[in-house]
Amino acid sequence: MSIHPKQVPLVAPGHTRPVTHLSFSPLQDDGTYLLVSSCKDGNPMLREWTGDWIGTFLGHKGAVWSTKLSPDASRAASGSADFTAKIWDTYSGDVLHSFPHNHIVRTVAISPTCSHLLTGGQEKKVRIFDLARPDAEADFLGDVGLPSHDGTVKSVVWVGEHTGVSAGEDGIIKWWDLRTRKLTTTMTFPNPITSMELSPQTKRLVVTSGKTVAFIPALPSGTPTHSLNLAYSPSSASVHPILQDRFVTGNLGDEWVRVHGMDGEEREILKGHHGPVHCVEFSPDGEVYASGSEDGTIRLWQTTPGKAYGLWQGNANGG
Repeated sequence: MSIHPKQVPLVAPGHTRPVTHLSFSPLQDDGTYLLVSSCKDGNPMLREWTGDWIGTFLGHKGAVWSTKLSPDASRAASGSADFTAKIWDTYSGDVLHSFPHNHIVRTVAISPTCSHLLTGGQEKKVRIFDLARPDAEADFLGDVGLPSHDGTVKSVVWVGEHTGVSAGEDGIIKWWDLRTRKLTTTMTFPNPITSMELSPQTKRLVVTSGKTVAFIPALPSGTPTHSLNLAYSPSSASVHPILQDRFVTGNLGDEWVRVHGMDGEEREILKGHHGPVHCVEFSPDGEVYASGSEDGTIRLWQTTPGKAYGLWQGNANGG
């Protein structure tokens, strides 16, 4: 008889193509949060903390690679293969602004006050838009006329009031002072960056590159980077926001979600997806982690299987 209750994931259907990115909102005043998913079907979806569908953002004409929520969850930003980034009202589902680009937009980030938007993608440039003046030209980060990176920009995140961080297929992470639009510091990896997510509670960037997962102080400080080499190449990783004692990964080499200790030890292998796992993310309360796959589904997994939480009724039947 198993001592540990069996992990029973909730499956969130609805997408018709591979799921490319997942992002949770911060905890809201009522203790709940939202989840937004990006998909090659071009239709980002908004979900309750329980996984229940709220609505679909309709308007992109190509794959959506990145969608993120504002801190108060009233706005969403998305970046697409249709060469646009869009800002959405999460209550009505309406597009508020659409920002044209010259190539595929791979990543977006909204400022904490919802005043500005960062974008990056296959133009190799990082743009900053003033949402109070949506018709104004964007500013570019870096030297005039030069790309921000020497490869596709895979991720941008916004840290605090005045710092933007970008990660590229050139293997470089760059920190930018958004007041001056100038580069402040860099960190170089030997392989292309495959993902970079901000873990706001731990104040770290979680980065995957080659077989490496790195936990980097979000603002450069004296705190050292914690870096691990895994036996496989993770596509995405997320650290537990409260306990900070484990991280989850997806990878494109199999269909499994893995849980590791911070020493790299593999603690769990979770099977359920029917395609490679492109993205993983912990919920802001640390009770759940979500995975998105080539199979078009999102699965929600419990940090503590058997616990009553959301749509999980707890371990009443003993297994």
